[in-house]
Amino acid sequence: MPSSQVIVLYDFPSTFPGKACSPNVWKTRLCLNYKGLPHRTIWVEYPDIAKVCKEIGAEPTATYPDGSPYYSVPIIYDPSTKSIVSESARIARYLDKTYPDTPVLIPPGTDAFHAAFNDVFESLALLPMQPLVLPSASDVLHLESRAYFRKSMEAWLGKKLEEVYLVGQAREEQWKKLAEGYTKMAMWLQMDGRDKLFFGGDNICYADITVASFLGALRRSFGADSADWAAVKEWDGGRWARFIERFDKYEVVHE
Repeated sequence: MPSSQVIVLYDFPSTFPGKACSPNVWKTRLCLNYKGLPHRTIWVEYPDIAKVCKEIGAEPTATYPDGSPYYSVPIIYDPSTKSIVSESARIARYLDKTYPDTPVLIPPGTDAFHAAFNDVFESLALLPMQPLVLPSASDVLHLESRAYFRKSMEAWLGKKLEEVYLVGQAREEQWKKLAEGYTKMAMWLQMDGRDKLFFGGDNICYADITVASFLGALRRSFGADSADWAAVKEWDGGRWARFIERFDKYEVVHE
C-alpha cells in the first residue's frame, strides 16, 4: 500500500531504539498493530507539537492550570476518511468504528468500564510511576526537545522536576506503592475465581493495552536488564512478566 494511503501516527522521537518512548503514543501504536492496520510514523520534536497540531487541525487534549490549551500526541490522520483524531482513547473508539472487521478494542457495553478503568489506573499506576520516571525523562529526548519538555512538564506539575525526584527510602516506598497498585489490579483479574491474564477476558482490550503501554515504559526507562525491571517481573507471581510478553509482537514501530 502506498505510504500516502496508510494511517499516519504522530509521535515525538527519543534516543531509545525505535525512537518511540511515550506510553500514551504506545497505546495508539499497540492498537494499530493489534488491529493489523498499516500505518507510518511522523516524528515531531516536542517544541513543535502544538504548532503541528494547529496546522493539521488536531484538537487539544487537555488544558494547563492557567486554562490555556494543551496539545499532545498521539494524533492520527486517516487518509481513507480524511479524519484527524487526537487522544488515545478517542483514537481507539475511532478505529473500532471505522474498521469493524478488525479485533475490537472497546467491546460494546464496556465504555463505562473503560472510562472508570482509566481514572483508577491513573491513581493506582500512572501517578505512583511519575516520580520514578519523570525526572530523567528529558534525558532520552533530542537536544532541541529537552528544555521545552522540562518547561512543559513543570508547568503541568506545578513544580520543578528535581522536586519530584526520589532517592533512598523515599524511592523504595514509591516502588512499593506502585507494586501495590498492580497487585490490586491483579486481584480484580481473579474476582470470578479464575486467574485471567487480560481485562478483556480471553482477548486483549483497550484496558490491557493501557497497562502494557505503561509497563513497557517502565522497561524502557530502567532497562530490560535492570534490577528495577527484574523486580517488576516478579510482582504478583510473575503475572505482569507473562502479561507483557503477550504484547511483544505488537511492539513494532513503523516509520
